[in-house]
Amino acid sequence: MKGEQHAYLKIKYTLARILAGGVIVVLSPLLLMLFILVSVDTFSYGIFVQDRVGQYGKLFRIYKFKTIRPVSREISNVGAFLRKTKLDELPQLFNILKGEMSFIGPRPDVPGYYDGLKGEDRKVLILKPGLLSEASLEYRNEEYLLNQKENPLKYNDEVIFPHKIKLNLEYLERVSFKEDIRVLLKATRCAF
Repeated sequence: MKGEQHAYLKIKYTLARILAGGVIVVLSPLLLMLFILVSVDTFSYGIFVQDRVGQYGKLFRIYKFKTIRPVSREISNVGAFLRKTKLDELPQLFNILKGEMSFIGPRPDVPGYYDGLKGEDRKVLILKPGLLSEASLEYRNEEYLLNQKENPLKYNDEVIFPHKIKLNLEYLERVSFKEDIRVLLKATRCAF
């Protein structure tokens, strides 16, 4: 990674925290409404918390709106909508505010994947995890894709995860304001 890329990342991560704070303030009525809806719909506290692998392999606790009812393990009605629209990810604005994530970067994974990377592949851990990435856009229907496979875990481990690493390493090589705008524009196109 070049010196100007390091400088860009420092600025990017600082601005991301400031922007996340502003977005949280603006979206606070929506966040509160979704929290209440999710809590009622899942019959439990509306926030899901899980350990994920972050920058430099350090674990952090990610926040999402809960989409599964704890007792039945079924996706709730509101949860299905939140997953489809990706609104279940909105609480990650607090992860960005805390400096654990950024808006654009590799999606954080559960322990057992990123923390097990070897050699050059470990370079992706230089980046803070993000809400959006080239890989997350490429596999925005990952759950559906995996459900079509006879052995979803094997397909993820042998096909999807290695391809995500490749895409994340390509992002690392090109990391810049221009690249982040490209990913953001692609996300906008995917949403519509």
